[in-house]
Amino acid sequence: MTINSKIFTTAQVVISAIMMNAQTSATKLPGDPTLVSSKSTLEKLISYDKGNFKYKVEDYFARPKASQFKISPDGKYLSYKEKDKDSKNHVFVKDLATGKVTKALVEKDDLITSYGWLNKKRLFYTQDKSGNENLHLYAADIDGKNLKDLTPFEGVTIGLAQIIKDTDYVVVTMNKNNKQIFEPFKINFVTGEMTQLFENKDPKNPIDGYLFDKDGNLRGYTILENGLTTKTYYKNQQSGKFDLIKSTDWKDTFSIMKFNDNSKNKDEAYVVTNLDSDKARIVLYDLKKNAVIKEVYSNPTFDVSSVSTAGKNRNYELDYISYNGIKNETIPVSSFYKEVDAQLKSEFGDKQFYVVSSDDNDSKLLVVVDSDKLYGKYYEYDTKSKKLKLLLDLMPQLKEEDMAEMRPIEFKSRDGLTIHGYITLPKAAVDGQKVPLIVNPHGGPQGIRDDWGFNPETQLFASRGYATLQVNFRISGGYGKEFQNSGYKQIGRKAMDDVEDGVKYAISQGWVDKDKIAIYGGSHGGYATLMGLIKTPDLYSCGVDYVGVSNIFTFFDSFPEYWKPYKEMVKQIWYDLDNPEEAKIAKEVSPVFQIDKIKKPLFVVQGANDPRVNINESDQIVKALRGKGFEVPYMVKYDEGHGFGKEANRLELYKYMLGFFAENFNK
Repeated sequence: MTINSKIFTTAQVVISAIMMNAQTSATKLPGDPTLVSSKSTLEKLISYDKGNFKYKVEDYFARPKASQFKISPDGKYLSYKEKDKDSKNHVFVKDLATGKVTKALVEKDDLITSYGWLNKKRLFYTQDKSGNENLHLYAADIDGKNLKDLTPFEGVTIGLAQIIKDTDYVVVTMNKNNKQIFEPFKINFVTGEMTQLFENKDPKNPIDGYLFDKDGNLRGYTILENGLTTKTYYKNQQSGKFDLIKSTDWKDTFSIMKFNDNSKNKDEAYVVTNLDSDKARIVLYDLKKNAVIKEVYSNPTFDVSSVSTAGKNRNYELDYISYNGIKNETIPVSSFYKEVDAQLKSEFGDKQFYVVSSDDNDSKLLVVVDSDKLYGKYYEYDTKSKKLKLLLDLMPQLKEEDMAEMRPIEFKSRDGLTIHGYITLPKAAVDGQKVPLIVNPHGGPQGIRDDWGFNPETQLFASRGYATLQVNFRISGGYGKEFQNSGYKQIGRKAMDDVEDGVKYAISQGWVDKDKIAIYGGSHGGYATLMGLIKTPDLYSCGVDYVGVSNIFTFFDSFPEYWKPYKEMVKQIWYDLDNPEEAKIAKEVSPVFQIDKIKKPLFVVQGANDPRVNINESDQIVKALRGKGFEVPYMVKYDEGHGFGKEANRLELYKYMLGFFAENFNK
């Protein structure tokens, strides 16, 4: 499952993550363990995936030997994750002058979810417990010493984390004092000393976003009023008062990304907005005058929502703008980045590349290169000598010439909307044969979209001769607010029509064997799998529901404390269960109440500690179907959350899934 996050309003980003709270207990396993299929039942599925295949599951889903390279701020060290014999990904630091390598961070039972450099001598990393998403922030020296949990509180998670350059401090937001709301703290990442910076006093109308400048000063915040209105406040530098500068409906975007520190005007910032346009665009904005200075960039078809600026060494100038169009697009702005961009394009042609790390002087850049057929390669680029050095091919066993093409598609929905998406075609389909199809609706569903690039899932399926269809149905992000809004209160209905119309389009192109079509997805995609088997039971041969919602009513009831301020939004995105008419619709599109319509085989997969989709969602559908004599293989991992992160679990999942598809395509 690929879930991509984009910049919309703070509320939209938060709500895009909602798929609800985990059920945990110190005394018993989550959910109903008696429902889980035996190991032998699941292992039997593997036997159906027969064939003389060049590639196996491990080739796509075993972790790379090394990954996540980062350069230290002073350019003297290279850090990276390296996998050991037990598939643990520890963080190592290499002294570039001496070649000495030190194990800095040790991954034990729980995954190191992210890591990076705090300064030239200290690293940070984040970690939760078995996928529960209560993330803690840790810091350690580059030799692994002086390890500190900077947020050592049970049942608490962090939100924003912003390093204050050239100091020993980081600003972190967390729900320490009230589980429903987040407040900012300034933490010394050497000593662990902590100071609260601001109070979030009204849980009914909470602050849901904070704006800090590069020096760690609070300059603004957004309040979510009555769950539906976003009010943006900005600090007057003369009076010290926070003045209201914008009041917007939650569906609209006015998001302050960062200050323009290249300007002498200290009130100037880069803002993403669609208040006077359908597509999100980037503008320079004077926050004190509450006025647009000028438009920086816009696109007539796609939302634009990302800028990258230089550091202190180049006076924080704007380097480039980027957005997801049909492919990832980068618009170079600064003379420095125009030169870098031109050089890299001459080296890599039509492949995608991203600068993922640099030292403070931009003398060394770490670049990742990928495409639909290339998993990824890390390069070091010396901006003075203009020389590139290959650091690592992440998946050297996957040969580009053997990988499948990911082709952008566009079609009209039954009610006239232009729908975009992608289809990954195995060689047989390109050569004119009709092949089995796996339909893969994305998660979210709102504000999320599928992108072009290497996708291990679709490539694995292609290795078995299967095409994969990914439809950016209405409510998907990136195509403007009108398109996204058209999917609200259409989950399970018109959003599913778009998926079905995509299948019909793929059939019409001659790519697909209409008698061998499966549907599979995670999160909302798991829900869409269930609804696909219900709404169009004759279209699909089988389905795989991975951490999907089965009952909108219990889904709403399982909101964790820190999602409760957003409940009114969720009502507008999904359905208002307090409204009798909408509650009726919600019941009609809750799969657990429509199980008599499920006629085709179903495989259900769940992480027991999932904080987004409670295990009860999967338990319900499995129990209900088995209650009517319908056998359902059910895989649960008790050390996972919303999607499997551990290598061994992922390998099992895809082996079982391939067998399940093969069994049902060959009946």
